[in-house]
Amino acid sequence: MPSSILVMELVWQYEGTLDRFTGDGMMIFFNDPIPVPDAELRALKMTIAMRDAFEELRQLWNHRGYELGCCWGVASGYATIGVIGFEQRLDYTAMGTVTNLAARLCDAGADTEILVTKRLMVKVENQFVVGDRGDITLKGNPRPTGIVNLIGLQL
Repeated sequence: MPSSILVMELVWQYEGTLDRFTGDGMMIFFNDPIPVPDAELRALKMTIAMRDAFEELRQLWNHRGYELGCCWGVASGYATIGVIGFEQRLDYTAMGTVTNLAARLCDAGADTEILVTKRLMVKVENQFVVGDRGDITLKGNPRPTGIVNLIGLQL
């Protein structure tokens, strides 16, 4: 199954919105156009499912001689969401510091890591196993951001 179909199935299952695929990345957001009561929880569970599914694909490609890597960044906050652009080019998208933060987390992550802000993790306390990554300064953010590596669901 192509990875794009796999991603779409997981986005659909967890009721997210796929904004776009871009090069080697994608942006997914929650709570628009349809609000969900537990957006942070859904986002984290979906990302774990994506990482697990990606691992299966990675093994297939490694067997063929290709090395694939992937990491994820998850943040929560306010964004401007809607149809943005001008008459000749309109996109339904999300913009704001939270989308930039998630992208910077991706940039800072190592292969297979899911980097999440500690601020988000407070909202889903004790439901996940995490590894503390400390406070790191990310491009575009003047202050260090508390980061964890999301390992899995708490059993």
